[in-house]
Amino acid sequence: MTTERPSGHSATDPATTTEEPARLLVDGTEVARYVLDPELDVRHGPRPYLHPVRTLRGTVVTDALPADHVWHLGASLAVQDVNGTNLWGGRTYVRDVGYTWRDDHGVIAHAGHVERAPDRYAHDLQWRDRAGRTLLTERRRLAASALAPDAWRLDLDSALTAPGDREVRLGSPATNGRPGGAGYGGFFWRAAADGEPAVFTADAEGEEAVNGSAAPWLALTGVGPGGGAYTLVFAGLGRGDRWFVRTAMYPGVCVAFAFDRPAVVAAGETRHGRYRVWVADGTLDRNRAATLVGAVP
Repeated sequence: MTTERPSGHSATDPATTTEEPARLLVDGTEVARYVLDPELDVRHGPRPYLHPVRTLRGTVVTDALPADHVWHLGASLAVQDVNGTNLWGGRTYVRDVGYTWRDDHGVIAHAGHVERAPDRYAHDLQWRDRAGRTLLTERRRLAASALAPDAWRLDLDSALTAPGDREVRLGSPATNGRPGGAGYGGFFWRAAADGEPAVFTADAEGEEAVNGSAAPWLALTGVGPGGGAYTLVFAGLGRGDRWFVRTAMYPGVCVAFAFDRPAVVAAGETRHGRYRVWVADGTLDRNRAATLVGAVP
């Protein structure tokens, strides 16, 4: 089976949706659009996602439905193995077999609004298996805030709660046997870049050096499809999380929940995450990136 994108969708336009997207504004300027219920082939991991996300000067810094990995949807939360259900999209990595197309895809569904304002949005979600059973419930909050004439910050808070009668195991291709640091799954940002972007932390640089690290922050600098230079600075690793990073094959950064071992949400318990992304025009150096992160109240 090929990875063709669904009929009628393009790499630059959000998928068809049955509900009006939420829009995040900074000082009256739209900086992100949040697609709530995309109508996608289930094999592409339908879930709410942010796209397009823009700098204050208008450079688009996310990609959605790219030809190389159609299930990469802007910035979103997704995990490939949730108690055996693929909520990431694409083929499933099977130990001793490799990537295989399986009838194991679920959906992460918008379940109701909580708050809607120009600079923030909150809602409830259900992480469901292929039969429609709820694996996890989630309360998610997004907010956009101004920082400087050339930078703004996205905050995404997530509370994932397991059912009271069973634990939920979060896995990845790596935990299912794939070698090479492929521990993706969590808060994932598919960037838009013309050419290979650069990536660095406070003390390392390059994909090989930063993939799998637990640095407090990580920056990616690139050039958007329209030619504008931008920098994204990410923070928000929780206990046991690692950075999953790709720049050569495609531009992507993930707060990976199960980089080298499964993460477990105990029965009735909640996994909390707070992810921050600074979206800046221009190419920032280490000092400026560190200053942005250090300015968090």
